[in-house]
Amino acid sequence: MIIQAVINVDLDGPRINRHVYGHFAEHLGRCVYGGFYVGEDSDIPHEGGIRLDVVDALRALDIPNLRWPGGCFADEYHWRDGIGPKDERPVMVNTHWGGVEENNHFGTHEFMALCELLGAEPYISGNVGSGTVREMSEWVEYLTRAGDSPMARLRAANGRSEPWPVRFWGLGNEAWGCGGNMTAEHYAQEARRYGTYCRDYGDNQLYKIAAGANADDYAWTESLMKQLGHLGCQHVRSTAFHAVSVHYYTVTGPTWEEKGSATVFDTGEYYTTMAAAARIEQLLAGHTAVLDCYDPNKSVGLVLDEWGTWFDVARGTNPGFLYQQNTLRDALVASVHFDVFHRHADRLVMANIAQTVNVLQAMILTDPDSKAMVLTPTYHVFRMNRGHQDATALRVDFRTALPSRPVGDATLTTVSMSASRKDGRLLVSLSNLDATAAADVEIDLRGGTAGDVAAVILTAVALQDHNTPQAPAVVAPRAYDGVTVDGGTLRVHLPAHAFVTVSAGL
Repeated sequence: MIIQAVINVDLDGPRINRHVYGHFAEHLGRCVYGGFYVGEDSDIPHEGGIRLDVVDALRALDIPNLRWPGGCFADEYHWRDGIGPKDERPVMVNTHWGGVEENNHFGTHEFMALCELLGAEPYISGNVGSGTVREMSEWVEYLTRAGDSPMARLRAANGRSEPWPVRFWGLGNEAWGCGGNMTAEHYAQEARRYGTYCRDYGDNQLYKIAAGANADDYAWTESLMKQLGHLGCQHVRSTAFHAVSVHYYTVTGPTWEEKGSATVFDTGEYYTTMAAAARIEQLLAGHTAVLDCYDPNKSVGLVLDEWGTWFDVARGTNPGFLYQQNTLRDALVASVHFDVFHRHADRLVMANIAQTVNVLQAMILTDPDSKAMVLTPTYHVFRMNRGHQDATALRVDFRTALPSRPVGDATLTTVSMSASRKDGRLLVSLSNLDATAAADVEIDLRGGTAGDVAAVILTAVALQDHNTPQAPAVVAPRAYDGVTVDGGTLRVHLPAHAFVTVSAGL
């Protein structure tokens, strides 16, 4: 059977915000120390202690933003501990992640230097759980205010006379859990209070993001929206915050303590993982429905600032460091997520994969022994899809039923697709989630004809395949010839367990 699809290439959809390709770096395991930051005495090439091969690899993704310092760590982090001479910075205990000592050598100035090297916008998550309103307000002033003020003078004393542009601010993190164990109603009031005292200075206009729900807790989202306006109103009255976040991890083990191996799994476990990943469609639709009730003009953004797979830590590693390998299965989890993000481009303004280096579903793994850097299969999905950033989303309609299979109580659709247009080129992303069966897709490009077609495929012999320092290209993209074009018809052969992108001139 041939799957028939239609894309009206001349009918504009919403813009896909480049920030849905955002990243997340927490003081957790080897994400910051040993990942991004190797220190000024390292023999690994660096600039001010920031590892340059990691920077170069992420710049190739057109990384739009980086969220920091957490995560749960954000709500025990006090920013003044991370400024000034490194040998004078106090040591703290990272109680959330392994109980290790944090020397605060990577702080505000180091993070901003990293963002400048990356060409990425900083997204700072403030401390609501154990901090104060004044503390966060002064951090905003320290970073963004020019001229003469107490925090501007302190910044200058630490070597930076000019302010930085910092738009994105998180008002805490997971306030329902590690960020304070608050009720939705209590946190909604705290978000208004903290947001009120986070000021705009000069041309720097803050975009404040309220700490949102865990997965399908739609009541949490509604409590936040009640603080901004009335049901059905066309105008949101408050500017205490501009977006609401949600967190969702693809977790498939029988218990939280037994999430399953990142590399040793059977086909049944693979399908369970893919069904859990596909649930993100339902969750974004649910939170969007709540936002639409209170904000039908869509002035409030939805932010998925933690997503990704979460398996058991690699054997022999610190359980608190959340280090896991990254297989072709993880890559297909990412590709499915991005298709959903593109479909929700009218409301979803940002997403941040957890996490960028050495933690959970990472882009990059660094080996402490060989000092090698490894690009993961998930990294390659980000790179293959980077043309969707700030592109015009194009609706994909299917004229035939999509293949599917039962997975527990759910039904998993095994072919996923999204498309966009930018700078006179079409980009189509296609995933075949079937572990064994290929699929053929015929796409009617209405309103245009395609030329100068180029395709790339990401697949592997086995679902469990992954990259290591000894074999860094087991799962790597390559040019693909399984695509043909005939005027306004694009035909794509999708091998089993494969991700394909097709770029064409219009």
